[in-house]
Amino acid sequence: MLEDELALANELADAADGIALRWFRKASLEVRTKADTTPVTQADLEIESMVREALRERHPDDAILGEEHGETGEGARLWVLDPIDGTKNFADGVQVWATLIALVVEGRVQLGVASAPALGERYEAARGSGARLNGEPIRVSGTSELDQAFFCFAELEAWVGGPHWDAVVDLMRSTRRTRGFGDYWAHLLVARGSADLAVEPELSTWDWAALQVIVEEAGGRMTTLDGGPPVHRGSVVTTNSVLHDIVLARLRA
Repeated sequence: MLEDELALANELADAADGIALRWFRKASLEVRTKADTTPVTQADLEIESMVREALRERHPDDAILGEEHGETGEGARLWVLDPIDGTKNFADGVQVWATLIALVVEGRVQLGVASAPALGERYEAARGSGARLNGEPIRVSGTSELDQAFFCFAELEAWVGGPHWDAVVDLMRSTRRTRGFGDYWAHLLVARGSADLAVEPELSTWDWAALQVIVEEAGGRMTTLDGGPPVHRGSVVTTNSVLHDIVLARLRA
């Protein structure tokens, strides 16, 4: 059940919350652009360093994969960390950002924590134990008709001119409601039953690992556009399960 590991992930998320909130909306916050053109702040770097140090002390034989410092170590257990998912929001003073911590055992994500202190939200899940928001169980919606669905997406420019652009537009026109909620939050809105589907053209492992187990333990599905398991820098489609095959078919059209 990995109860000790889930407790540790929550402990690390508490510490990450403290670091992030000290920097959030501070005039002295510095934002740098990395080689891949994505932003990084002092908060990202401090959180990742803190988590890595704690994991090396508590689980020295485990590997660690983080957005800022890559992968270290090797073995059957891999901790996956995104110190601040939604760094652009964080830098702009928008509350929608979170620290994501996951544990992968023999290639499968076994637990995940997503902590969004500026929203007062902590999501968590472990395989076989269900998913929770602030300690309360969450479940995906039962929406079964596309014209009744709430569709979330990230930046539209990532789709414009690509092979799936027409299909995405068609999907937007076919659903009841659309909103540009991106990053971790879109997928966890599906997990808690507030939205019904979310799609993104490309996510890194640290972006989706913690979310996958939370979504699946809440009864949802997360795959690539091709219907396979999520992969590093691959597409991600998250739904309430009922709509999944319908959404994939529309996106492939």
